[in-house]
Amino acid sequence: MLIERIEELAEVSVARGCGFAALAIVCVMVGLADQMHLSCKVGGILTLLACLVLAIRGLAATSKPYKRTEVWVMLNAVDRPQPAVAQQLIGNILRGVYLRFALHAAIVSLILLCVSQLLQLFGVQPV
Repeated sequence: MLIERIEELAEVSVARGCGFAALAIVCVMVGLADQMHLSCKVGGILTLLACLVLAIRGLAATSKPYKRTEVWVMLNAVDRPQPAVAQQLIGNILRGVYLRFALHAAIVSLILLCVSQLLQLFGVQPV
C-alpha cells in the first residue's frame, strides 16, 4: 500500500513538471506554426532536451536527500516510511518514474523529428 502511494505521488510530481515543460514547448511550436517543418524540428529538439534533463534527474534521484523531494512533502506524516528505508525506497521509485518519462519524451522527440524531416523532404510549403 505504501509503495503504491509513493509511486502515485512520484508520478504526479514528475508529470506536473513535464506538463509545464510540454506547455512551453507547444507555445514555441505554435509560434513557429507558419513553418511546420521548423516547428516540428524545434519541438523535437526541445523535447529531446527535456528527455536529457529527465534522464539526468533519474540517475541522480537515488542520491538526492529524500526529505528534499516533492514526494516526501506530499506524503502524509503517518504514511512516511522510516528514515532507514525512505532514502532507498523514494529514490528508487523516483528513478523509475523519471526514466519512464524520459523514454516517453524520447519517443515524442523522435516522432517530431521524423515528421519534420518528412515535411522538409516533401517540400510542404506554408499556406
